[in-house]
Amino acid sequence: MMRLFVFGLGYTASRIATAMRECGWSVDATGSAGNIDFDDEDAVLAALSGVSHVLSSVPPSADSDPVLDRYGRALEGKWLGYLSSTGVYGDARGAWVDEASPTGTGRRTARAECDARWLDARARVFRLPGIYGPGRSALDRVREGKAHRIDVPGQVFSRVHVDDIVSCVLAAIEGDAAVGAYNLADDLPTSQNAVIEEACRLLGMTPPPLQTMDEADLSPMARGFYAENRRVANGKAKRALGWRPRFATYREGLTEIMARE
Repeated sequence: MMRLFVFGLGYTASRIATAMRECGWSVDATGSAGNIDFDDEDAVLAALSGVSHVLSSVPPSADSDPVLDRYGRALEGKWLGYLSSTGVYGDARGAWVDEASPTGTGRRTARAECDARWLDARARVFRLPGIYGPGRSALDRVREGKAHRIDVPGQVFSRVHVDDIVSCVLAAIEGDAAVGAYNLADDLPTSQNAVIEEACRLLGMTPPPLQTMDEADLSPMARGFYAENRRVANGKAKRALGWRPRFATYREGLTEIMARE
C-alpha cells in the first residue's frame, strides 16, 4: 500500500487526503482533523519513516516554515508537495503572472520565503489563489450578509475550486511531476464584484450596494487583499500535468456548489 503523510489537514488538504484514500493510499496527518500531533516528534518521525510521499499545507510562522524547521531532515529522498499561495507574486497591476514571474515583492513575504525553501528542498510547489468550494464560497457570504461589492475599477483576482486543486495534486502524484512551481487557477480572472453578483443571481437575492473600502469598513487583512491586482496563468500545470480545471470559471463552480447543496 502506498502511504502519504500530510502536514496540516485543513480545508483543502482534507479533500486531497480523502481522494488519496479512495485511490487505495494510506494517509496519516497532523492538524485538528489528523491522527498525529505535530508536536509528538516520535510519532511524526515514525510515520514519516514509512511513507514515500509528503504534502504540507502548513502556513509560515512569523519568520519561518514550521515543517521544514522541525522535520526537514526526515523529508530527504521523499516525494514532496507544498500548498503555497499566488500571493508570493505581489501586485502585478492587473498583468498576468506565471511561474517565471518574480516573487517576494508583495505582502506575503514570509510565504514567499517558505515557497523558496520548499523549492530548494525539491518539492512540487502548488501556488494557489483564492480557494472556494462547498461551505466556503460567495454563496455562503451572500447568505450570511457578509458579501461586499467594492468600488475599485480594474481590480481582478484569480480563484480556483477546491476540487480542481485535488485533481491537480493527484495528477502530480500519479504522474510523478517534475520538481518546481505550478500555478493552479481557473481560466477566468475577474473582479470579486462579478462573483458576488453571480452568487446573488443564483440565490435570487439583490446584490449588496457598491461601496468604497472605507464605507465597507474592511479589516486590514481584507484591505490587503485589494492592495494587489494580478491575473494568474495556469498554462504550465496544463502542459506539464495534463490537468484541466473542471470548473473553468466561477460560474461553473458556483452552479455546481448550488446543485450539490
